[in-house]
Amino acid sequence: MVTVPAFGLGRLPRITFGAGVFAKVPAIIATHGTRAFLVTGGRSFNASTRRVELEAGLADAGVTLVGSATVSGEPSPADIEGPVAEYRGQGIEIVIGVGGGAALDAAKAIAGLLPVETELMDHLEGVGRGVPYPGVALPVVAVPTTAGTGSEATRNAVISERGPEGYKRSFRDESMVPADAVVDPDLLATAPRSLIAANGLDALTQLLEAMTSQRATPVTDALARDGLAAVRRGLLAWHADPGGPDAPAARSQMAYAALLSGVCLANAGLGAVHGFASPLGARLPIPHGMACGAVLWQTIRANITALTERMPDSPALPKYAEAGRILAGLPSTIRDGAARVALVDTLHDMIEALEVPPLSAFEMTPEHIPVVVADSPGSSMRTNPVALTDEELTDILERAL
Repeated sequence: MVTVPAFGLGRLPRITFGAGVFAKVPAIIATHGTRAFLVTGGRSFNASTRRVELEAGLADAGVTLVGSATVSGEPSPADIEGPVAEYRGQGIEIVIGVGGGAALDAAKAIAGLLPVETELMDHLEGVGRGVPYPGVALPVVAVPTTAGTGSEATRNAVISERGPEGYKRSFRDESMVPADAVVDPDLLATAPRSLIAANGLDALTQLLEAMTSQRATPVTDALARDGLAAVRRGLLAWHADPGGPDAPAARSQMAYAALLSGVCLANAGLGAVHGFASPLGARLPIPHGMACGAVLWQTIRANITALTERMPDSPALPKYAEAGRILAGLPSTIRDGAARVALVDTLHDMIEALEVPPLSAFEMTPEHIPVVVADSPGSSMRTNPVALTDEELTDILERAL
């Protein structure tokens, strides 16, 4: 008999999941207050009847929409600071985020800054002034319209500044975990194949990295296993035929996987794939999920090789084998070594099926490699199951070009 190790689990949102639950959003919002601010993503939601339905439902529920903001792409400091400066002091009680991970992250950051007098750069990790955040964020109702980031279940808002001196950093606090996550797979119905691929790869990576993280727990392991099984059932089928008869079921699998990936990353951390994704996204015009996909199988292979050579007793090695059995659909009788080979092969084949371009398609050149390697150490790299050398990191990027 094995003793269950000590572990902790952070705050979670109240979760409402299922097809059609978007109709419940106004009533859920009304439980938090009567003066709301809305943050949305690009054009799809704002141009749809869903926006009209939401505003009508809020009016019926007695909720005043004080203002709104639209975030196109990953939020920059200006995307946060503008709305905060305009609406701070106007009695907003609740922030609604509807969209992909960028819109939800923006909603959390705005909710964190509206009640305080400090600025975003006071609290942004790594590039900010290091001022402690007092933990007084307004409640957020998060409604994802993509299946990837799991931002509806996390406590951080990723803020990006793109360019030669660009960065991707987090504004993070436990109070920023959304009060409610309303996950309706029907909201994913219009997603294009490229978005299905990018977001699905983000969810897959988060599940796999959290499962093998140095901070993994029995709870996050259990959730990651279930999430990986959902990815196997849903991702390729949905991407292959987004409008087909199996699409509603596949969408629900991926919405579920993305939600679990958010819970897992918030409580277990990530790994080297996300360690690369931050500097890649800061310097190149590459969607986050595509950055993850472009280096995924190469990084997992490097981790397995390094662990086998330097840390053969690491608990991550049997977990990689377990992930291989899940994603490749192998029986439990398959030996661990063969299952790890199957994991790398399956990830490689998935990347090809999802039509992920190499990094060179996003303006990456060999000259970028030392800069990305130098900028990759961070919280994600620190929880990778093994410390990879600069030579190993360089080899991964060279293979991904």
